[in-house]
Formats: sequence, structure tokens, C-alpha cells
Amino acid sequence: MSFINPLSDEGKQIVREDGGDLDRIFDVNEDIIDAVNSITAQEISDDAYIPKSYVDLVIKRVEWYIDKKSDPKYNHKKYAFLFYPEISKYDVIAFYIICQAVGIKFGPNSRESRAVSELQGQLIENRLEELYERERSEIVDKIMNTLIVQDRIKWTSLADLLSSKKINLQDLVLKDGNIILDQDDFIEYFGDVVKLQQPERMYNVFIGNKIKELIMIKMIMQNTENYIKNVHEIAGREVEPNSTLLKIAEEVADTLSKEIRYYGGGDGGGEVKASPLSIEKLPPCIKKALDGIKSGGRNEVIVLFLTPFLSYARLYPSVFRRNTTLKVSDVDADLKIIQNEILPMIYDAADRCSPPLFDDQPQEKININAKLGFGMHDGLNLQHEGETTWYTPMSCEKVKLNMPNLCKPDKTCKGITNPLSYYNRKMREK
Repeated sequence: MSFINPLSDEGKQIVREDGGDLDRIFDVNEDIIDAVNSITAQEISDDAYIPKSYVDLVIKRVEWYIDKKSDPKYNHKKYAFLFYPEISKYDVIAFYIICQAVGIKFGPNSRESRAVSELQGQLIENRLEELYERERSEIVDKIMNTLIVQDRIKWTSLADLLSSKKINLQDLVLKDGNIILDQDDFIEYFGDVVKLQQPERMYNVFIGNKIKELIMIKMIMQNTENYIKNVHEIAGREVEPNSTLLKIAEEVADTLSKEIRYYGGGDGGGEVKASPLSIEKLPPCIKKALDGIKSGGRNEVIVLFLTPFLSYARLYPSVFRRNTTLKVSDVDADLKIIQNEILPMIYDAADRCSPPLFDDQPQEKININAKLGFGMHDGLNLQHEGETTWYTPMSCEKVKLNMPNLCKPDKTCKGITNPLSYYNRKMREK
């Protein structure tokens, strides 16, 4: 069970018995090597595929997460060992190592913390897929019984999952405020409604194992984030953080940056770096938008047009040449560029509108945050990143259609399909 939920009592017992010596986690561990070599599905033709220590195993978990998400040549056999319980004891210890390292160094609201939570959720999904249906169902039921002990589950008991957008309320089947997961309860409450459509079949359609698994995975992800937060708070009371864990945290952060450095695609890859915004290279439509809108359409110009353009031009101008979707924090880790450069430019343009946009529509500041990928909140917080999508810049065709007063082409506009492409072309001319 700890292979699916390392935060279980079984997982904690493994750590108490075998995971206490941080001074040796960099050492070659023959037991880990033997366990991996015993898995017949594992590709062992290249020695580099085999983790040789606990730290190796930590980094392999992160590499799998990045490669599976971003590498078009992803090779499952390189990481087959991650999905077989032969490594469960070592995997549990690796889980606690990475949580403690990230918690001490980066804290609960960091990109690294989110990645660890997402990584764990995806590992669970893939590990469940390796099981036979009956075994999978039994394990899910067993873990759910430890995560939710009451007979009736109020939807409010999942408040953390709902507020963090890990689960949407519409994913759940509710009755009188209770979440219905059990087949007998479903038939009791809804049997009369679905009696002409085979209640057992309808239970599998609306709930079945998929909803149980969804809730289980998201609860373990949330518990992972809570554990990292707890580690961070405890570390804050210590005189000096553990140097071994700080070193591992740096290795984890460097591995996560691999997605940005190596998987750019399109233009041959290369590291994505923010670069200073060159005002003189901006296309005419953007310059006009920065001067403020003196008539209708203020919202669309400032929120939907100017916000995505300025943020991508400053942080990720090559977005259309690459096949990698990034978040703002992947390029602007502490959000200082967005906070200190981009938002002031957007707000200044809003103030130049007639009337000033925020005077009568202050809620548009929240919409700007949403277009940057930080959800519907008053401020930018890493904890909320990913709740909405970081909008990409609007095409020239849409500008002409929806904001024709902005489109005053110059000679560089010929053959350009997006204002960001104009900006990149002008930047290459220097």
C-alpha cells in the first residue's frame, strides 16, 4: 500500500526503520541496484538507466516526470523500475527525501513543491495501470478507507481539494451534501431514477472506480503538499537547515529546469531565458495599446491583447517556435519580472484609457492575473499558478477582426501573422 500512498502508516514505518541515515543517501546502494535489476521489464543495456543510490532514485523520479511530459522520444523502458513494487521500500524513502529537501529549501508555494505533488500523482496513476482490475479496485478501496474514515463523506471535507482546483465539484455525485462513492448508496439514492437504465451500469458510468481513484490520487497529492508545508515550517524554527537536503534540493531544481533547457523544439531547443523588453521593437498595435484606448473595447485591449503579449515578449518570446508549454514561474521563478516590470506597464496603459479602466472596472485586475495563469485572485501567488492558462498573444487576424482601430500596419507587418512574430523579427534585425 505504501507504494501507492507513501504517507500511509506502512510508509512511515518504512522510513522509521530504514530511512534515518541522511549521511549515506549519496552512497552506492547495492540493494537498490539489485532490486532494479530484478525487474524484467527494465531496460538495463545502459548503466546510466539504473539508480545506484537514494539520491539517484530521487533524481530518476524527477527525470521521469520531465521526460514523460516533454520528451517526444520518451522511452518508458528507461523508467520501468518505477512501476514495480520490488523497489517500494526504496521508493518510499526517496519520496520523503525529496519532500524534505524541497520543503526546507523552497517551501510549499514553490514551483518545486508543485512539481513534487504532480510527480507523485502521475506515478500513482501509472502504477495503478500496471495492476489487474480486481487488485486495483481492492487497493483503491483499502487506501480510501484510510484516507476517509467516516461512513458519510460531506463535500466540505474535501474543501482543500476543491479550493486548490485539484477536484471540481461537478466531478462528484452528491446527495444531501454527501459524496456518493459506494454502489449500494448510489442505488439507494438514485435507483428509482435510473431503474430503466440498469442501476449497476449507471453507477459505473457516473462513479465506479474512476471517481474513487480521482479522489484518492488528489488527496495523496494534497497530503504531499501539506507534508512539504509542515517540513518547511519546522525547518524555519531550526538554526541551520540540513546541508545534505539543501544539496539534493538544488539537484532537484536543476533537473526540473531540464524541461526548459532541452525540450524547446521548433528552433532546435536551447535554454529559455527572459530578456529585456525592447520598446522600439514593438509592433504598431502594441504601441497604440500602450497609449491607452480612448473609446470602447478597453477590456479586450488591456486584458486579452496587451497582457499576453507583454508577458510573452518579456519572458518567453519563442513560444510559437517551441512545442513546450511553460508557466510564468518556469522563466520568472520569484515573479519579480511580472510584478515589477510587466504589471506596471499594463496598469499604466489601463490608466491612460479614457476613462481609466480600473476606475469603473477594478475587477479587471483579477482578470489580468487569470490571463497570466494565476487564477481568479487579487494577487499573483505561486500557490494559485496553473488554475488558469497563461494566454498566448492574439493573432493579427483576431486583432483585425475584434480591434480594428489598433491595426495600422507598417512595412514589417507584411507576412506577419502574430504581433509577437513581428517583435521577434525586429529583435533579430539588431
